[in-house]
Amino acid sequence: MTTLEKAQLWLSDTFDKETQDAVQALINSNSPDLEDSFYRELEFGTGGMRGVMGVGTNRLNKYTLGQATQGLANYMLQQFKGEEIKVAIAYDVRHNSKEFGKLVADVLTANGIKVLLFKDHRPTPELSFTVRDKKCNGGIVLTASHNPPEYNGYKVYWNDGAQIVPPHDEAIIKEVYSVKFDEIKFNGNDDLIEWIGEEQDDVYIDTCIENSTYQNVGKENLNIVFTSIHGTTYTTIPKALEKAGFKKVDLVKEQMIPSGNFTTVESPNPEEPAALEMAMDLARITNADIVIGTDPDGDRLGIAVRNLDGEMQLLNGNQTNTILTYYILNEWRKQGRITGKEFIGSTIVTSDIFFDIAQKFGVDCKVGLTGFKWIGKMIRDFEGKEKFICGGEESFGFMTGDFVRDKDSCGSIILACEIAAWCKANGRTMYQYMIEIYQELGMYYEGLVNLVRKGRDGAEEIQNMMKNFRENPPKELAGSLVEEVKDFKEQTNFIVSKGEKQVMNDIPKSNVLIYYTQDGTKVCVRPSGTEPKIKFYISVKDSVASETDFKDKLKSLEAKIEDVRRDLKLD
Repeated sequence: MTTLEKAQLWLSDTFDKETQDAVQALINSNSPDLEDSFYRELEFGTGGMRGVMGVGTNRLNKYTLGQATQGLANYMLQQFKGEEIKVAIAYDVRHNSKEFGKLVADVLTANGIKVLLFKDHRPTPELSFTVRDKKCNGGIVLTASHNPPEYNGYKVYWNDGAQIVPPHDEAIIKEVYSVKFDEIKFNGNDDLIEWIGEEQDDVYIDTCIENSTYQNVGKENLNIVFTSIHGTTYTTIPKALEKAGFKKVDLVKEQMIPSGNFTTVESPNPEEPAALEMAMDLARITNADIVIGTDPDGDRLGIAVRNLDGEMQLLNGNQTNTILTYYILNEWRKQGRITGKEFIGSTIVTSDIFFDIAQKFGVDCKVGLTGFKWIGKMIRDFEGKEKFICGGEESFGFMTGDFVRDKDSCGSIILACEIAAWCKANGRTMYQYMIEIYQELGMYYEGLVNLVRKGRDGAEEIQNMMKNFRENPPKELAGSLVEEVKDFKEQTNFIVSKGEKQVMNDIPKSNVLIYYTQDGTKVCVRPSGTEPKIKFYISVKDSVASETDFKDKLKSLEAKIEDVRRDLKLD
């Protein structure tokens, strides 16, 4: 079927007049957007879907959301026969999120499923918490995380508060794709909706404080700057910091206003220094010790602290997680809580320093595929056998304890501020604390290269790049021979010096490659699951003897990452 024929199907009475008119306008204009809107179905992946809003099968709209929700409803009705089924729904600040939240609620209630619907914007981790706290069968959040303003998305959670994983994910996908648009039940029953709001915030915040607090040192003297970057955490973080005992909190007021246009930034992504520029400016005025920013749906956090020159420095995700993880495990050890049956969670693209930290404190470090849903799966798989302490991934995500089964900025921010306050009370900074950890365990440094390739041609180019890297792996990176080639799609680990392939079946298949060199350099190559990008995660390491040695080693590792980039021809 041609793209035009697919589009013409959307001119039928199955679709409302507004949709028909928009499709007809695309056809009449002969716009390239017609091709991109209809050349494929918007992928409902293993966690949900994310895409540009608009009409068409490859867009997020009333009908693609309705199809996804009808498929989910069909599956839940099979799984929970004879039960009262409850689903919690939250949404972020993006355009149409509130309307989409009600639309999704209507499809569920039309199928006899009770809905707990937030009255206004709420962070994704609060949705995850609410699923378990309210004993729901599942949850949905309308968000596109840190994508540009034209995007929105839909994430599905199961009854453990974690995103869906095998076997439920594939089964739900099958149900979704079996739903025809004229089978979607849009006529909801408002009697099956329970509205929730600030009372749930208090329960969530109190639990964050309870699970993320170890000591009360110097909190009243810590100078904090916080920005929600126009996102959902304006509803939770200021209140949480006040309840946790932090007295000196300055807010970037312009960015505490929720906005789907993210008016003061090019990208609302705290991984990018530009997103925290206004917060950094305020920190210079207030002489802040720590700057914190969160993404639109409030699960990621970016942290900046004062470096050795006294300037605010944005930490990368691995650095932040290194500090938080080391501190937590050290506190657990002091409290005598480590018995040898505990673990921390990480991912294949995250720094290997977490193996070293786990070994030091006598806990296990379990590793999964990219994404916190795999850490959530670890918690469920080992519940009652091993105790989960904390987990993180390089993309500015962390979680303390298992009360939230997704990355959680709220608990992580409370913990980070406690560490910053403790460091200040002891005459040092978080940055110096990080260097002390590197002196003990070795210094790791990371770089991330994103190559954006949009549309159908871009998707094909990314596929071809992965094919080439798979068939023609580099022999040497930054002067060190490649020793291992891990292929998670083929589930093999090729040991170059021995010329042998080992089977890896402890992690599910995924289109990811990892190269390890003889000096410990690590490069991970993977297409993004949510954006039109191919990502290259580069990690290098060295030893550092002292604080005065740190700057030189940092320059050396930065240069080494550039060498790897050139060897991979990523310039």
